[in-house]
Amino acid sequence: MALTAFQLEVVGYLAALCTTGAFVPQALLTWRTRRADGVSLGMYSIFTTGVALWLAYGVMIGSWPVTIANAVTLGLALFILGMKLRFG
Repeated sequence: MALTAFQLEVVGYLAALCTTGAFVPQALLTWRTRRADGVSLGMYSIFTTGVALWLAYGVMIGSWPVTIANAVTLGLALFILGMKLRFG
């Protein structure tokens, strides 16, 4: 069974919602507690770079689900990374 373009976009948006939304609890916890000692600086640095590259890729291929998800995820990852640098 072949999926329509619309169905493919829905899958992309749902995947984007899940993977991007997964960062919200960490961002909220870090903000509320002002603690980031459990966050790996190395992992978040590499991850943030990867998300920036995924964002660039999404823009280059013209994929809205990839672009939007990675733009939001990049913002959340940068926020968590900044909190890690500020609060340790």
